[in-house]
Amino acid sequence: MSLEIPRVPDTQVDLTELERDALAELANIGVSRAAANLRKMVGKQVLLSVPSVEVLNQKTAAALVGEREGDKLVAVRQTFSGSFSGRALLIFPQAKSLELIRAITGDAETEDVEDEALAETGNVILNGCLATMANILRQTLTISLPEVVRGSGARLFELKDPPDSSGLVLFLYINFSILDLDVRGYIALLMDLPSLSNLKVLLGEFIASVMNENDNEIDAH
Repeated sequence: MSLEIPRVPDTQVDLTELERDALAELANIGVSRAAANLRKMVGKQVLLSVPSVEVLNQKTAAALVGEREGDKLVAVRQTFSGSFSGRALLIFPQAKSLELIRAITGDAETEDVEDEALAETGNVILNGCLATMANILRQTLTISLPEVVRGSGARLFELKDPPDSSGLVLFLYINFSILDLDVRGYIALLMDLPSLSNLKVLLGEFIASVMNENDNEIDAH
């Protein structure tokens, strides 16, 4: 299930290894809490991969998901804005999404029912993830209503206003599966370079805060 993600070296706004680790840990906490919500909905254990954090060309990010699953993907997509902005996606191979909906609702006879259940599921998971990450960074985010999108990876990952000609984005990627069900999916966050610059500052403040707490604990002993 893990993806081979190529790194883009020497970008205008790259993350240090420490910043990548900090962001991956924030994502891990956020997605773990979101997974707990999903576990309550389906009554099964949710298994998570280690988060991957890379700065990539937007087309490469889309291709990484699309090449594994083909063009038949379905996603719940939400935009978020605040100190950092971007898009959050909960992505499934379309065939697997039906298994998830059946697990949640007991049935999924029509696309309308499927979309409604998917949107609610995505809203719970993505909101839980984003809100947790923002809270740890002491920020607030405005999150849009969920929309269900079907199509290729390029369709799901499109940005309405490309930030620059390079089309680079921060790609934060976690895959998950549900125990005893034939369900797997992906959670991805995409941010453009201006948002990445803002996030880099917040990560620096977070790392400094953690280090300061550790120093105080050592001094206390």
